[in-house]
Amino acid sequence: MFAETTSVTMVGAEPRPVRVEAHVGGAKDVFKLSGLPDTAVREAKERVRAAVASSSMSFPARHITVNLAPADLPKGGADYDLPIALCVLGAAGTIPARPIVALGELALDGTVRAGRGSLGAAIVASRMGVPCLVADEAAAEASSVAGADVVPVRTLAEAAALVAGQARRRPVEAASRQRPPVPDLADVRGQPLARRALEVAAAGGHHLFLHGPPGSGKTMLARRLAGLLPPLDDQQALETACVWTAAGRGRGVDHTPPFRAPHHTASLAALIGGGTGAVVPGEISLATHGVLFLDELGEFPARSLDALRQPLEEGQVVIARRGLSVTLPAGVQLVAATNPCPCGYAGDRIQACRCSPADVHRYRRRISGPLFDRFDLRVAVRRLSAEELQAPPGETTAAVAPRVAAARKRQAERGTLNRDLTRAQLDALPMDPAAGDLLERAVDRVGLTGRGFDRIRRVARTLADLDEAETVAEPHLSEALALRGSW
Repeated sequence: MFAETTSVTMVGAEPRPVRVEAHVGGAKDVFKLSGLPDTAVREAKERVRAAVASSSMSFPARHITVNLAPADLPKGGADYDLPIALCVLGAAGTIPARPIVALGELALDGTVRAGRGSLGAAIVASRMGVPCLVADEAAAEASSVAGADVVPVRTLAEAAALVAGQARRRPVEAASRQRPPVPDLADVRGQPLARRALEVAAAGGHHLFLHGPPGSGKTMLARRLAGLLPPLDDQQALETACVWTAAGRGRGVDHTPPFRAPHHTASLAALIGGGTGAVVPGEISLATHGVLFLDELGEFPARSLDALRQPLEEGQVVIARRGLSVTLPAGVQLVAATNPCPCGYAGDRIQACRCSPADVHRYRRRISGPLFDRFDLRVAVRRLSAEELQAPPGETTAAVAPRVAAARKRQAERGTLNRDLTRAQLDALPMDPAAGDLLERAVDRVGLTGRGFDRIRRVARTLADLDEAETVAEPHLSEALALRGSW
């Protein structure tokens, strides 16, 4: 007899359906598994046998063939245990064969454990319009997918009874997730230029570069950027959740923009994505639709930093493996912070720098010109005075966030973030003649590249949006030039 069911595999951040087919034939007791399984999938044969026996059901002592289609797509992990078991029982006639999506690892006593791809299974099930069977622990996350009919199961016996229509479904228990409090911008004392740059960066999605001596507040400022960003829409939240699922991390369909801050010792694969087996998303993909913060930028290997250049420009990462090319999202807002030199005090008004000119040059050379040119905003964060440290709090996150949201709404009406405006779109947006003259003079005086020329106009457009102005005026362009300082 023949039966089939559906499971899922994550190809990059994309959930793809896997058709699990089972055939129970001759009298010879053989269990064969095909479809490019890895070691964990091949070991499912023993887990399924034990789980079926522990569930007081008879495992067919026949010639069993299980195929995972498409056969040319690599399959990995223990997530296929539950669909394989249900498919074999269906082919043996123990339970009826019904269209479902199932995913979960089986313990030897028949308990269903949560799989890594539960969110992807819910997405596939919602597209197919069929129920989705997942472990209890993963049901809350899977049920966050709109239109998904999620059925939580604790054991293989319960799953078989539900498929056979002999058990009542249990409701999905809501997950209690406590989010850490959002750092408030009011904690930052002084630094009016850096605070302004943070607001502009949030409003237009611009990349931000902060430099200054240790303890001046660079990290504190960067960690408050995510709180200024508007919530993700449903599509962005689902795409981010899929990336986290592919990386084996539980996030669910969360509308809070992600904030990632990898350590400078992170490998190239950890930053960009990769791995020796299945492609695992890196930090730049985990931060998609949010903020990627690189603290101590000068300590990162130059090779890792240069690998960020293309993803930042294109908004995606393409990782090629033998017979498979995976595209991962990388639409992040990059924020970097660094000291001006190895000791950290070059140009400081109090502490003397101990580095030689060669040390400073070697330190700054790790950040290549092409990468530095991708930062729209470059701001010096200086040491605060005693008076500034004891000053009253500045504007709160709650006060600044509505201005950011209003500017983003104006950009949404134009169809794209200012960060992503093309040259043709920039040319079509109105600019005062005085602002145009100032920009022409700045090209020669500042030495703007073609990329820098467009980035200045994008920042000026964001400043106009914050002022609710239709036309980019000379003050907007002047401030945009000031915010694109040198290092």
